[in-house]
Amino acid sequence: MQGFGLMIEELDAGAVRIALRGELDLAHAYTFDEELRRVEDARPRTIVLDLRELDFLDSCGLSRLLAARRRARRNGHRLLLVRGTPTVQRLFALSAVDEAFEIVSSVPEALTSK
Repeated sequence: MQGFGLMIEELDAGAVRIALRGELDLAHAYTFDEELRRVEDARPRTIVLDLRELDFLDSCGLSRLLAARRRARRNGHRLLLVRGTPTVQRLFALSAVDEAFEIVSSVPEALTSK
């Protein structure tokens, strides 16, 4: 088991980047959800979930991402996903949720320029 980690970084334009690494699975999904809700409580305009270093995602992790999308719509902030590894993206495609998210290849420069 590889474990799970995340790094939270404030960006420009009222955005926050959360970089995920390791495995977002049953053992770590709710830890991620708690950290994400803390970020959401600060009411950023945009939350960027960076999946580039996420090696594994299971249905529990995917359900927490879908819950984050629902909260973003309800609370009026933008949720942006940075494309993950082929393994992670395959789960998105197989579960037919890849079109439910705004997915980009890298963090938009407009959010990171200082």
